[in-house]
Amino acid sequence: MKLLIITGISGAGKSLVVKYLEDIGFFCVDNLPPLLIRKFAEICIKSRGKINKIALVIDIRGGELFNDLVPELNALKEAGIDYEVLFLEASDQVLIKRYKESRRAHPLAAEGRLIKGIKDEREILSKIRKNATYVIDTSNLTPRQLKEEILAIFVEGRKFDGMIVNIISFGFKYGIPFECDLVFDVRFIPNPFYIDTMKNKTGKDEAVRDYVMGFNETTDFLTKLKDMLDFLIPNYIKEGKSQLVIGVGCTGGRHRSVAISEALFSYLCGKEHRVVIDHRDIDKDGRSNKK
Repeated sequence: MKLLIITGISGAGKSLVVKYLEDIGFFCVDNLPPLLIRKFAEICIKSRGKINKIALVIDIRGGELFNDLVPELNALKEAGIDYEVLFLEASDQVLIKRYKESRRAHPLAAEGRLIKGIKDEREILSKIRKNATYVIDTSNLTPRQLKEEILAIFVEGRKFDGMIVNIISFGFKYGIPFECDLVFDVRFIPNPFYIDTMKNKTGKDEAVRDYVMGFNETTDFLTKLKDMLDFLIPNYIKEGKSQLVIGVGCTGGRHRSVAISEALFSYLCGKEHRVVIDHRDIDKDGRSNKK
């Protein structure tokens, strides 16, 4: 029997994850009091395989009852019942934006400041996060990308290294993405924008890509960047970082930054890292350019 405990920060996407898990055959229960975990697990064990994949959502909506979670997980171990913990989180800025858009109240900030409720929740959840089997930061994941992560872990059985690498191409004239951990300026590369045949193309087009990649400065830069990331990523993972956001910027975010980001995306995917890419400014008409 597979027993999965889903918890994490309110607003980080637990409801979406439940839907995805139900689609792949998990029996899901939302907001279960921790004291009932063992009893529920025992009932499922007695079903003799009829219920063999269980996901239980347990979070601070349970109020004081949530305090029983860690002791109950310890009791499961003592009883010989195996389980895994999936912890979902997101940045403060993203959580605030989501709450404002949904107009929902945070469980710990019904009558107070939202940011204080978020910080209080992080403190309450710090111990369970530290010992979680999987930690997924949903700050920069679309629903489709989150679903792919869930399928990769629980269907395909891919190795989970604890970190998602996000690559964001952008234009400096539209501002640096606030969520970036690392920012690289590629405006030193000659700009295809000033070549008539390339002006209206993007870095995903072959002509632009070949132009950008045709300079020694570009190949030297990519070599150094790859070497640096090969050093940084394993060390970030070792320190428990769950998401690395890499920003690559040029003037308008359509040509050079896109081509470089695509090259970096291919390289990191080849290293079997979990990578998503977003060309934020490639087209300002609102169409999605995320992978």
